[in-house]
Amino acid sequence: MLNICLFGAGRMAQDHAKNISHHSKSKIYCIVEPNTERGESFSNHYSCRYYNDPKDAFSDKNIDAFVICSNSATHCELIIEASRTGKPIFCEKPIGLNISEIEQCIDALNKSQSSFLLGFNRRFDPDFQRLKQRITNNDIGRAYLLAITSRDHPMPPFSYLKDSGGIFHDMTIHDFDLAYWLLDDPVEEVYATGSCNIDPRLDEVQDADTVITILKTKSGKICHINNTRDTSYGYDQRIEVTGMKGMLKAKNLKPTSLELSNESGFISDTCYHSFPQRYENSYRLEINHFIDDVIINKDKPFVTATDGLYATRIANAVKKSFMEKRRVLMSEV
Repeated sequence: MLNICLFGAGRMAQDHAKNISHHSKSKIYCIVEPNTERGESFSNHYSCRYYNDPKDAFSDKNIDAFVICSNSATHCELIIEASRTGKPIFCEKPIGLNISEIEQCIDALNKSQSSFLLGFNRRFDPDFQRLKQRITNNDIGRAYLLAITSRDHPMPPFSYLKDSGGIFHDMTIHDFDLAYWLLDDPVEEVYATGSCNIDPRLDEVQDADTVITILKTKSGKICHINNTRDTSYGYDQRIEVTGMKGMLKAKNLKPTSLELSNESGFISDTCYHSFPQRYENSYRLEINHFIDDVIINKDKPFVTATDGLYATRIANAVKKSFMEKRRVLMSEV
């Protein structure tokens, strides 16, 4: 049984803890959380050890791997310290708050024996994996146009949004990673525009709640991404890929496939409420990959720190485009 050390006791930590504890080959060995009340509550729930100080975890020889789900500002330091143990590391995005921090982490990982998996969970979604496989199999010929709809629900509180790093680094970064993964072609230039249609206060922190991003790759492929921080109808996630021989479409998943037909027309179930429900399966498969493939079989992680660096570079270019209201080349960042 693998002893997993979990950093953080927030929403993502709770989701990962559930999947770790349900896996037949792993258990939550300890929780590291600066908030004593939350840490002890988590410890009691999972019958695991509680450490207030990360140093206690890094010196514990019984730990087999680390899962980092703490505050984003702590990720870089924890990754570097964990890499010194040589043990496998999973970390939720972001790796660091800026390019310099991410490069420090990559340098530390390259010098260590630690394998590292980054939490871009959408690559593990079964529908998106099937979509990728169909593109790879040339089912639609050369893919040249990608449209991603990614609309959040419910609206996160302003107290979170104002310190989130902005919509492009906090939310759209998942779509940047998907676009690069699906099209398998380096982004060459970007353009973004946006506005505050839902919460005008975001304008005060140079952010937006409604944005459109255009990515153009080196070979001329185009990706269009539209995001909103909220909808009136639930969590909206769709992808459409056009190729020379056809089109692939990943539609919204819904809690049930039930459809009512009557004089009013055809009525199906609503979208999932939010991301924990919509991507529940991908989070489980992500942790399974970390435990079964990365830790036990020592396979190469499906998402690397370098992937995180590249998605952040795209986010930086897109934010620059948004702020300066112009097309930005990737070479500028």
